[in-house]
Amino acid sequence: MKKHNVDPAEVAKFDALASSWWDPEGQSKPLHEINPLRLAFINERAQLKNAKAVDVGCGGGILTEALVKSGAETVGIDMGEMPLNVAKLHALEAGLKIKYELTTAEAMAEKHPDEFDVVTCMEMLEHVPDPQAIINACATMAKPGGDVFFSTLNRNPKAYLLAIVGAEYIAKMLPKGTHDYARFIRPAELARCCREAGLHVYDITGISYNPLTRRYKLNRDVDVNYLVHCRRI
Repeated sequence: MKKHNVDPAEVAKFDALASSWWDPEGQSKPLHEINPLRLAFINERAQLKNAKAVDVGCGGGILTEALVKSGAETVGIDMGEMPLNVAKLHALEAGLKIKYELTTAEAMAEKHPDEFDVVTCMEMLEHVPDPQAIINACATMAKPGGDVFFSTLNRNPKAYLLAIVGAEYIAKMLPKGTHDYARFIRPAELARCCREAGLHVYDITGISYNPLTRRYKLNRDVDVNYLVHCRRI
């Protein structure tokens, strides 16, 4: 199994969150709150019913389960053993048939090229040493014409203030040290990486948070969090 593009410190961060992954009021609360938006973004751009999907960096399976409930036969992959154990247990309790694998995107791509109708990779690219390798692997796993989705954080002062200072230190929405600003990715950089991987970028949409209403919404503001829809050429 290839592990060259795995940061053990990043895996450890999410192992530490494993026990509270499915607590909607716990440290994974932001993931629970944005998951309906992520799913809506995917649903509007890809056919999930009867599709074959892979969720790369699935963690505890929040998006993975949503994809299954939307009708997709879904595999979840991650390099965090503890989140995967939580994901497996939660799927069992929910009566959902989901295959979870402890593997890298690159290793999965070697074994399953041109296989999936839908590939998702959410909130992961900013946690790996080589995002381009992940993007290449996601493109390889997709069938020609398949839909590939990414989400990550923009790199600018506003993103630093809101995603790190605000979310981690002031509002304490996330544990301190969750994100490394140097690994944030500008939309133009991600679009270039996608093109280099043989993907056509169709849409880039922002996810913004209103601290007054404490609600997230999709809009054209990509200054902090954003989603990308691509299709394999």
